[in-house]
Parts: sequence; structure tokens; C-alpha cells
Amino acid sequence: MAGNPKDMITLTSAEQDVADSSSAGATAPDREDLVITDNSELGIYEATIGGRTAAGLVYNKVGNRVVLMATSVLPEFRGQGVAARVVAGVLDELRRQGRTATVTCPFAAAFVHSHPEYADVLHPALPGSQTAGPDGGR
Repeated sequence: MAGNPKDMITLTSAEQDVADSSSAGATAPDREDLVITDNSELGIYEATIGGRTAAGLVYNKVGNRVVLMATSVLPEFRGQGVAARVVAGVLDELRRQGRTATVTCPFAAAFVHSHPEYADVLHPALPGSQTAGPDGGR
């Protein structure tokens, strides 16, 4: 992933994707500015905004199922809803591809819990921790 991975912040709850004191005055990028690419060699969906790395969603493929394991956002992009847009974008793409997802990432689990329109993308026998509440199951 481009950028410095040590600066990435792994999200563990939905609250981490909303505005916080470190992003005061930040404006959310336009929806069209967010580009998600699948770096299958590294097993990460990479998100860029304006050509700059903003976030990533680590995954593992098991047959036709994708296990979503960890969502991370660079500090300058936190509090702008980027993580939610990445998770939604990945789930939309999986739906288009006819794949299913198992969600083990606490942030993604909280996202799916609060967005039931993505229930059809979850693997019926192995949905993961999608039943976690908005606090990521804590």
C-alpha cells in the first residue's frame, strides 16, 4: 500500500469514523474522489482520494468468499466517513461479483449491523461478527 503503513489507524468501532478533535475543520472529500482498488497480491482493498492513499481494508479470499479482517485509515482522513465509504464500496463490488463476505473486522461488523441493506452480501453460514452492535461488539 502506498503511503506509510505505520501511520495507519486500524478502526475497531464505528465511532472512529466520525469527526474527532484531530480532524477539526476537515471537510469530507467528494464521493467521486474516492477510488478503491483491489491489491490482490497484498490482500488489501486500497482507497485513494485525489491520488493519495487514504485507507485500506485487509482481506483474505477463501473460494468465492472474502473475509474482511481490518479497516485502517490514515490520520489526515479520519473523521470524514472514509472508512464507511470503503466498506460500502467493497461490499457493493463483492455483490456485483457474486461473492459473499465474512466480516471479522469490528468496524466493518458495526457498519453492516447499521446497514442491513448489505445482509445479502454476507455468507449465509459464515457471516462473521455482523451481529455486533454499533460499538463493534464491545
